[in-house]
Amino acid sequence: MPMNFAGRFSDRAAVITGGASGIGLAVAQRIVEEGGRVSVWDRDPAQIEQAKVVIPGLHGVAVDVADAAGVENAAARAIEALGGVDILVTSAAITGPNMTTWNYRVEDWQKVIDININGVFYCNKALVPHMLERNYGRIVNIASIAGKEGNPNASAYSTSKAAVIGLTKSLGKELAKTKVTVNCVTPAAVRTAIFKQMSQEHIDFMLSKIPMARFGEVEEVAALICWIASEECSFTTAAVFDVSGGRATY
Repeated sequence: MPMNFAGRFSDRAAVITGGASGIGLAVAQRIVEEGGRVSVWDRDPAQIEQAKVVIPGLHGVAVDVADAAGVENAAARAIEALGGVDILVTSAAITGPNMTTWNYRVEDWQKVIDININGVFYCNKALVPHMLERNYGRIVNIASIAGKEGNPNASAYSTSKAAVIGLTKSLGKELAKTKVTVNCVTPAAVRTAIFKQMSQEHIDFMLSKIPMARFGEVEEVAALICWIASEECSFTTAAVFDVSGGRATY
């Protein structure tokens, strides 16, 4: 059972991309339960409406994070609706197909890169100036253990998540003398709807690499993300946090 942190996010507002399902939704629910206001961004308007049923009072924006202009518009809408944005959690991502690198279609590669890394860049870029004006910010980018190890038959996904780690470290150091921190988490496999995009062979491979011999739960990842997104995490930036059931080796 999660600990009681009621009020931890009082007077704080968060944007969560991919926030209508999976890890993003779990983070949104916890931030609201702990007193915060949340805008979830998702490509699927129907999923946003479903999320609003689960989390009363939720703000939502239908946006494709791979669209830079759309992200800027979504940021403006979220800032207006929430009265400002203090926290950004970038959870939107796709896996892409599972196949060898030399058989990967260029259009599939581009789609993964556009959403998983360009989308993270667009969202960070859109909200950092606002956070600097407010003299406060917490950014948590969701990478993956695949970004450290490079999963076979998942070259686009692994590459994109490695890039998220690099972006996080660069931006975190650029903002190190401000009140805006930038960190990322690298989960091992967590059973969410994203599994529908993977082959069973790849799912079995990921499970075989986890010493705890189980997949993570969205609530476990959300607990770590919410601490990184809180005021309490004040002396850590440009860092990578593992939540991998023992899989991570560095």
